Amino acid sequence: MTFIAPLSRFPDSPLWGYYLPVSAEQAAPFVQGEHRRVVCHLQGHHTIYAALMPKDGAYFILINKQVRDQLGLALGDPVEIRLEADQSEYGMPMPDELQVTLAQDEMASRHFHALTPGKQRNLIYIVSRVKSTDSRIRKALAIAEHLNASRGKLDFKALNEVIKRYNNLR
Repeated sequence: MTFIAPLSRFPDSPLWGYYLPVSAEQAAPFVQGEHRRVVCHLQGHHTIYAALMPKDGAYFILINKQVRDQLGLALGDPVEIRLEADQSEYGMPMPDELQVTLAQDEMASRHFHALTPGKQRNLIYIVSRVKSTDSRIRKALAIAEHLNASRGKLDFKALNEVIKRYNNLR
């Protein structure tokens, strides 16, 4: 499904910023119970993985600053959106570095897969947001170490300390 929506902003929300509105009719093919994950192709060439977030009988897709900057978007600009159902296992692509690390560390894999889907995506994002393969490997190893040391209890402050230590191992 392809449509155009204006880049909008929640005026008084400390939590939410910029978003693309999606009508209930446009969202209907992609909302199945609690599953609302979609792949969004923006302006015909930029892809993001997102959730259709409910609001007042309709939905919206959050758009972060990085995406706005990459697409040169300003408030009110029309955005071409093509939606497709997200069929991926995690709601976004799993980076090879994290996949290999989890395949080699059975305990870390068990801890990872015991996490909620949102926490899994959060860890996937931590690894995938960096461009350097070496940095992605270090982040994946730090995540595995943290999951094992904490017995699967995710503590982002402690994880960041482990990541800092791994980043200094150059």
